[in-house]
Amino acid sequence: MAPDLDALLEDAIAAARLAQGIHRYYQARGFTAESKTVLSDLVTEADREAESAIRDFLARRHPDFAFLGEEEGESGQGEYRWIVDPLDGTVNFAHRFPMYAVSVALARGDEVLVGVVLDSAHDELFTAVRGGGAYLNGTRIRVSETQELKRSLLATGFPYDVERVPEAVEYFRRVISLGIPVRRPGAAALDLAYVAAGRIDGFWEMKLNPWDVAAGVLLVEEAGGRVTDLKGHPFSLEKPFILASNGSIHEPLLRELSGIP
Repeated sequence: MAPDLDALLEDAIAAARLAQGIHRYYQARGFTAESKTVLSDLVTEADREAESAIRDFLARRHPDFAFLGEEEGESGQGEYRWIVDPLDGTVNFAHRFPMYAVSVALARGDEVLVGVVLDSAHDELFTAVRGGGAYLNGTRIRVSETQELKRSLLATGFPYDVERVPEAVEYFRRVISLGIPVRRPGAAALDLAYVAAGRIDGFWEMKLNPWDVAAGVLLVEEAGGRVTDLKGHPFSLEKPFILASNGSIHEPLLRELSGIP
């Protein structure tokens, strides 16, 4: 029997709201930040408590679903799996730069069925279910209508792994050398949500994880956009490279990123 995606969306929204409350609590009372893999890869009490709250809530609602979270890893088994980033943009959060979000997705295998990205600071709720369109605070959204790459506004990010930074900088150089403005907000889930909402025309990044992109990928696709890897191959949640766009600029941007004339 197929799951009720609308009901599952409501559960994902409720889980995201729990995380938002935790984000706001720690922004008000203060918190400590620790490094994980490298000095700039941070984690706070808000990350850990938000994931724990989401995990407990969804486990009660759907005990037969698996769960993958950034902080506590994978647990459970089942055909369906929640994929959660309890606080995407932790460095921003730690510096009180208001670009951070919670991302909650439900996937069956590599297919994302439900996606929620909640901008905690601005209370913007991006939602999508497979085949049902993408929405911002209940209003339907679409990708931009920009047709020319050189007239676009793009976004990217850089990996924490300093050994991969030169490669990321080279991608960045190829694009900005065309005179195209590129933003680096520091929260991939919001970058993808902004592509879906038509605020930016495209986004690329390397070295991402499933929890960074699962919900955002569905938002872009349901808003009429396109998502691939940086070679133009079909995107997979297990691939660390992603390119999302409004579709019209996708092929030209792929050529620039690959260095092909």
